[in-house]
Amino acid sequence: MTEILVRKAKRGDSDAFCRLIDLHKQSMYKVAKAYLKNEEDVADVMSETVLVCFEKLQTLQKNRYFKTWMIRILINKCKDAMHKRSLVTYTDILPEIPVYEEDYENAEWSHLLAPLDEKYRTILLLYYLEGFSVKDISQILDMKDSTVKSRLQRGRQKVAQEYHYIVKEGPA
Repeated sequence: MTEILVRKAKRGDSDAFCRLIDLHKQSMYKVAKAYLKNEEDVADVMSETVLVCFEKLQTLQKNRYFKTWMIRILINKCKDAMHKRSLVTYTDILPEIPVYEEDYENAEWSHLLAPLDEKYRTILLLYYLEGFSVKDISQILDMKDSTVKSRLQRGRQKVAQEYHYIVKEGPA
């Protein structure tokens, strides 16, 4: 289905492009939320990603890799936003306002992955929540399969240590 929509979108069908984005907006949100904790930043990054995807769709060489391509753009936008945020100096610290998430499953994942370094959190999120294969993750993050596998394994171990679980050694 995705490949058909990509073909139509490349031919100028804006409805096909909108349906394509609708199919993947949950994935985009989960990945962006793993990087950026602020909802406004997440929304900004998602909007920027959609715009870039729309403008650069013709550069996508293999239609079946649309989601991988889009998530890679999203991750780069998240990293840009994090870099910009690190350059800003805040003069006031606002009190925290409790946020009530309706999507409890994602809240649990967010809580579970929060203590991890970004390099482990991103890979665990892409692998377990988004269902990407090790090969897809290596393409998205531009790293070797072996690096993805080792970070996946280390990420699992760090989660287990954090929550005092026993992890058996084995393949990623």
